[in-house]
Amino acid sequence: MPVNQDWEDRVAAAWATFDEYPEERAADFRGVIDALVAELPEGSPLGPFERACAWDSTGHSDKAVPLYREALALGLSEVSGYKGRRAKIQLSSSLRNVGRAEEGVKLLTPELDAPSDELDDAVRACLALCLSSLGRDREGLSLVLGALAPHLPRYQRSMANYARALIEPEA
Repeated sequence: MPVNQDWEDRVAAAWATFDEYPEERAADFRGVIDALVAELPEGSPLGPFERACAWDSTGHSDKAVPLYREALALGLSEVSGYKGRRAKIQLSSSLRNVGRAEEGVKLLTPELDAPSDELDDAVRACLALCLSSLGRDREGLSLVLGALAPHLPRYQRSMANYARALIEPEA
């Protein structure tokens, strides 16, 4: 189900205006996204994905969860691996927000072994939040330190070692 670049550009342009919609106009922003989604062919996983993003970004994780799941079930990862990965990250965050952090951990843990891309740090950050919600703070801190270490101008090796030490069993 290919979508043309014009549609993608218009979606990106809509998202670029997101901050222009105060909380009391959140429904207006969702309406903009709904109008773009209405242009998609029936069964496109991009529709529920964009709608989930809009609900999520306007503070309604509960409404976003089923839409993210629908997008993934319709094959979002096959249409766009990048958007599929984004959906998993965002779904995990939403699951955590609605009190189902364990599901978020199960969804994101395999992403640690997925091919590397610019979303790697977001995977680790969201997974760390899910772990923290489950009282597994040391594991979460390890992930965050591990993600941060490569970005530091110094102490990269030390921070990476500290990150590993947080989760290694004590001798």
